[in-house]
Amino acid sequence: RLLIAKIANDGVAAVERRMTITRMAEGVAQSGEISDAAMGRVVACLQEYRALMDSHGVSEVRAVATSAARDAKNREDFFDLGEVVLGTRPELLSGDEEAKLSFAGAVSELDPALGPFLVVDIGGGSTEFVYGTESVLGAISTDMGCVRMTEQFIEHDPALPEELVAAISIAELHLDDVRAAIPEASMATTLVGLAGTVSAAAAIEQGLAQYDRDAIHHFKLTKEAAEDVFRTLATETAEERLANPGMEPGRVDVIVGGLCILVKVMRQFEFDACLVSEADILDGLVDSLR
Repeated sequence: RLLIAKIANDGVAAVERRMTITRMAEGVAQSGEISDAAMGRVVACLQEYRALMDSHGVSEVRAVATSAARDAKNREDFFDLGEVVLGTRPELLSGDEEAKLSFAGAVSELDPALGPFLVVDIGGGSTEFVYGTESVLGAISTDMGCVRMTEQFIEHDPALPEELVAAISIAELHLDDVRAAIPEASMATTLVGLAGTVSAAAAIEQGLAQYDRDAIHHFKLTKEAAEDVFRTLATETAEERLANPGMEPGRVDVIVGGLCILVKVMRQFEFDACLVSEADILDGLVDSLR
């Protein structure tokens, strides 16, 4: 993900946003390392981003790495490559830091009267949960994400019922940890969902032929709609999933794993809807540079 923004006394104005699926977390849970292929994909993406940054005259850069890098033994090799391309060495965020930055970005445009919020950021290798209104009152990072769930539990296409049950059961155990760390989580007034799984569910529910940030940002995804998208995609082959308007090719093989997390959060914490936010950790990072 890339966010280029202008920072002024009266606030932050986004100039350019980009999101590229590189599957950096692919195989990390099994091997403990970022693969050469994944590194190559990420470096190619960073080269494109560096060119965009140069074209906009970017003067200050903050680059961060999250779950996949936290789990990878060879992350310093990856950071070496990233530093050569970006001119700035990526920082390794802890799960707690990632959660707080995601929260700051997610609630930056929301009315505090809608709080307290439970912000859920479903990534590839981890999912962060953050509770609060204008500040963080509780946070936890869990080792479940759309890529990790898929690699560990979903071997068939479409997924077998027992594979879905296994993934959702593991999600339930992680949510028990969330409840222990943040007892107030289920009492939040508004559930806010971040990242690709949630955005894709919103896009598919609306039948968007192409990405439309304005249509997705702050879209209210009801529990009924989330369950319907999950049932549909979980019973389709990859080719059939790809035919759904709003389905990105790079997410088609991991979306079901991510939705196992989303629907279980809504079931277990009894949320009737999820407010989708396209403001995320990047917005929190930019704010940290002010």
